Amino acid sequence: MAAGYLDILRARHAARLLAGTLVGRLPNGTAHIAIVLFTRAEGGSYTLAGALAAAYGLATAVGQPLLGRAVDLHGQPRVQLPAAVLSALGMAALALAGLGSLPVAYAAVVVAGVFTPPLEGGLRALWPTVLGGEDRVHRAYAMDAVAQEVMFTVGPLLVTVLVSLWSPAAALLVINAIGVLGALSVVLSEPSRTWRSAPREAHWLGALRSPGLLALLGAFFFVGLALGSITVAGVAYADDHGRESVYGWLMAALGLGALIGGVAYGARQWAGTPERRLRGIVALLALCYLPLTLTPGVAAMTALSALAGVFLAPAIACSFIVVDRHAPRGTVTEAFSWLVTTFGVGAAAGTAVAGPAAELGGTAWSFAVAGAGGVAALLVLLATGRVLAAPGRTPAVVAGSENDRNGAAEPGFSSGHKA
Repeated sequence: MAAGYLDILRARHAARLLAGTLVGRLPNGTAHIAIVLFTRAEGGSYTLAGALAAAYGLATAVGQPLLGRAVDLHGQPRVQLPAAVLSALGMAALALAGLGSLPVAYAAVVVAGVFTPPLEGGLRALWPTVLGGEDRVHRAYAMDAVAQEVMFTVGPLLVTVLVSLWSPAAALLVINAIGVLGALSVVLSEPSRTWRSAPREAHWLGALRSPGLLALLGAFFFVGLALGSITVAGVAYADDHGRESVYGWLMAALGLGALIGGVAYGARQWAGTPERRLRGIVALLALCYLPLTLTPGVAAMTALSALAGVFLAPAIACSFIVVDRHAPRGTVTEAFSWLVTTFGVGAAAGTAVAGPAAELGGTAWSFAVAGAGGVAALLVLLATGRVLAAPGRTPAVVAGSENDRNGAAEPGFSSGHKA
């Protein structure tokens, strides 16, 4: 199992690109908790903390596809590094100005969110050139999904350590400085500097003119909703059991399940089309969310949380393949950025719905939101099966990557039969 991942990491530039992207995304992965801790330390209310975090999230949702399109048009270094610097300056403004002027605070988080660099989509656009073969690229997608789980687990811990050693303001400054260094490492690499998107047809909708991509985004809005609702439902469950540490156990179990599932998924080759496989994975994901509504004792609930996470990373990894198959030519970074945005908006909606559900019907109802989100995602994939069955173009990882300046196809692979 580990041999396949080691093979990827031994490829020239691969380890640097993966590490640089994860470090560069650290500010985004920790922004919400950093903003909340900073706001509370400055004497702000939980309501204000939530509002500032929400403003950052919405600004990120707006900025990602726009910056992704800019990357496709102008290349990675011209967009990624300036965006990272501007985003860090926004957070620095918040840390240095404090909450003395709320308009300034909101403007700072909006700037930080809008200019969050689309490193996630950029990395997936680079994998075909760096790795070549279809199977290796698909395994890299799985490794990418697993690495995200690690980052979203380690990142908040790093923030809390920085807060305890210095202050929330220092944590904001340090995390964002580290993020700029990660982005710098990526854009100075040869694959990033030489990457060029394929020629694209001028169209104001960009990547969104693909019906298959729209279908996938619709499904992953509900996957994001399910995951976002679990974060709120977990807090309600911990409150019911009178221990804050219970929430940490549930979230750690969820991440561990995703880690195990992602590693197992990427360790083997899969027959059949990724669209059909994605339906099966999302069906299992929804099925594993439903038992959470039983809200048993802490030990059993922790086990159910781990089970609920098992199919998350495989679903995300498989969605990357589907995006690559359906993104219109010349829009691959933008298409991946739309997936990030849609998932994030869904997660925000999930947190918004799960709170009232917990207040009206108790903890079980808030977990039911997750189950409903998983079922809704499956229904979208089933309803759009015909659209998803017809990729809009030959996938980049099969017939000459958009990233390959020589246009060379990797021999020995046929479209749609392996993942």
